[in-house]
Order: sequence, then C-alpha cells, then structure tokens
Amino acid sequence: MKDNVLIVEDEFDIANLIQVHLSELDINSDICCHGQQGLEQALKQNYELIMLDVMLPGTNGLDICRQIRQEKPLQAILMLTSKTSETDRILGLELGADDYMTKPFSIRELQARVRTQLRRAHALTDRSNAVETEHNINNDKRNNSSTCIGKLLVDQRYHQVTYKDNAINLTSTEFELLDFLCKNPDQVFSRAQLLDGVWGYNHSGYEHTVNSHINRLRNKLEENCAEPKIIQTVWGVGYKLNSAGVY
Repeated sequence: MKDNVLIVEDEFDIANLIQVHLSELDINSDICCHGQQGLEQALKQNYELIMLDVMLPGTNGLDICRQIRQEKPLQAILMLTSKTSETDRILGLELGADDYMTKPFSIRELQARVRTQLRRAHALTDRSNAVETEHNINNDKRNNSSTCIGKLLVDQRYHQVTYKDNAINLTSTEFELLDFLCKNPDQVFSRAQLLDGVWGYNHSGYEHTVNSHINRLRNKLEENCAEPKIIQTVWGVGYKLNSAGVY
C-alpha cells in the first residue's frame, strides 16, 4: 500500500514539484493551496506525513501545526520555511513540527527527509498493530522492549513513557529522541550526532531541530526547565540524559 502525503503550499509550482518528486518514491500526495482547506483536509483524512508551508492564505502554517498537534498528537509534520525566516522555523518546531526544510531545497534532501518521516510513521504503526494483536503479552516480553532508568520508563512496544508513574505524552519524534538518549545514558551527543541518530541525516544549519525537541522534552519531564536535571546541556559539546536525575 502506498504512503499518503498532504502538501499544504500556496505556491503551486513548488507544490507540484514536490508532488512529482514524491511520485518518484511511489508516494501518493494531495495538494492544498489554502490554509483553512489544508487544515480541514489534514484533520479529515489520514496521512503518513503532512508537509506544511508557513506562509499561507487564510490560516497560517504555524496555527495549522498547532491545531493538528492538538487533534493528532502523533501526526508527522514537516514544515517548509523560507531561508531567512529563522523565527518561523523555531516557532514551528516549538509548536510541534517534527522537522523543517528551508526553501530552496535539493531534490535529494527533500526525498531523504520524507523517507525519514515515513520510516518513523511506519514504526509507530507497527508498534500500534502489535499492541492490538497481542493482548496477553507477559511481563518478560514487555521488559525486553523497554528501557528503564530510575523512575523513567520508555516502552518501545507500546510507544509509552512514564516518569514517576505518570504518563508522559510525546510526539513520535520526541519519543525517538528520548529513547535514543535513554539507550545511551550519561553519554554526551553533539547536535550533529543526534540529527544523524534520530532524524537520520546530518546537515549543518538544522541544529534548531535538536534544540527545540530538547526544549519540548524538558517541558514535559523537568520540574524546573531553567535547571534541568534529566536532560542536561554539556556546554560546547551537546546533550546527555543524566541517569542520576531520574532517581
């Protein structure tokens, strides 16, 4: 079955170009050129990925991203921004976008980013299907698919995170980032290493992607984001999951 992607882009030439290059990957795609129409389509239909321009007539891309994330927490969202709009990129990520691309972009980069998001969407679907079909999973099986550090439990099979026995709701990308850090506790990773390990690429200029997702995880896990104890910054190097901080 082919994957389905929604392209919300008001510049039809760009939208059509994206559609052509997605078809080369054997991906179906729909195009919406108006913000409100795109929002309604995104909420009504099921898509593996939504590619969302920021500047749109009607409802802008940032508001669309916020509303999609509220209604569909696990929806994969890739923002499209102009090269000079750094504020829009940061806002899009803070509002819940999984990644962003700056226009103009290369065909190879476009296809690589789409493949990464679809891989994540497929993994999430596979985990959901496993939960539905395996009603009597014993504890040993569940433990084999989980990473537990102190009071933090990351369960890959169920795509669930609990901390101090409280469920933590994460997007699929936030989950993968936390899972990656938990599998390598106390190890420091640069932004480039995290881009490669979690997002599957390493392009300079996209460090905001990592920074914003770290901030989002801290907002959901830390008691005081100004003095994080769990996900810590190692200045001049990168980030680490501090195992002592979750006990």
